[in-house]
Amino acid sequence: MAAQHPSSADTLPVIDLSPMLGGVAQDKVAVGLALREACEHTGFFYVSGHGIDPALIQRVFAQSQQFFAQPMDAKLETDKAQSKANRGYEKLGGQTLEPGMPPDLKEGFYIGEELAADHPNVRAGRFNQGPNQWPAQLPDFKLAMQDYYTAMLALSERIMAGLALSLELPEDFFADFCTDPMCTLRLLHYPPQPEQPLPGEKGCGAHTDFGGITILLLDDKPGLQVWNARDESWIDAPPIPGAFVVNLGDMIARWTNDLYRSTLHRVINTSGAERYSVPFFYSGASAHEVRCLPGCLVAGEVPKYPATTVEQHLQDMYRRTYA
Repeated sequence: MAAQHPSSADTLPVIDLSPMLGGVAQDKVAVGLALREACEHTGFFYVSGHGIDPALIQRVFAQSQQFFAQPMDAKLETDKAQSKANRGYEKLGGQTLEPGMPPDLKEGFYIGEELAADHPNVRAGRFNQGPNQWPAQLPDFKLAMQDYYTAMLALSERIMAGLALSLELPEDFFADFCTDPMCTLRLLHYPPQPEQPLPGEKGCGAHTDFGGITILLLDDKPGLQVWNARDESWIDAPPIPGAFVVNLGDMIARWTNDLYRSTLHRVINTSGAERYSVPFFYSGASAHEVRCLPGCLVAGEVPKYPATTVEQHLQDMYRRTYA
């Protein structure tokens, strides 16, 4: 088993996930211990040994770059405004993640589980469920993204198994949570930071993620920063070849009674070049109950949050953000 690399005050840990793919119990426990350390202190970490084919990663980046290089009229053929399930293209400046700041200097493309318009969940109006929009001009785009989506589902399950062990729970504790999960694959393109930006203008404003875990694929350009509450400073999270960045969302913090952290992060693209990233947001089964987990309360302590469901939590977060 490869070594687990500890965090210092200004770096994020690198955790070797390979034991979670058929490893022995002792090595899986070691992964759990490394995850617990990261989740209690930063809520952010890198993962290596993840088993994702580098050729698939190259396909995803190639298709993403081709999509964003298209003329605006071609990109707007998949305008997210046309989708009831938040799928498709979002223009530059279409989102403002940090309240009171200028719009984010990024454009994006949203993809979810492919559900036909007549699927029972879609017909019932379930939150963020429906058909995707696919760019007709890029014949290889759909297959590349569907292959990557499937690979991310499997990786998310391995990470959730590791998180179960980190909480001294059975490895399969989150199996029901991982059944028919709500997920969003998002392609992002950041132009270079302007030489004279508006006050507070950046690629992506400071925010926490709403859901369960986020698996972030980075290109070779820096820009991601993570808030270090202990020192009240920003930690750079540069790309590490062959590794993903993983962070916890607000739902995991709620689920663990804030034992595990959902941490502020932002992007400032000072590379002087075009920057691309691909976050995969894994939120779990929509009807799954989110109630304070065993072992996350000390004697005499009560949960800070009432029980909810994955779907209700996400709806509440979206309502708070977009109201």
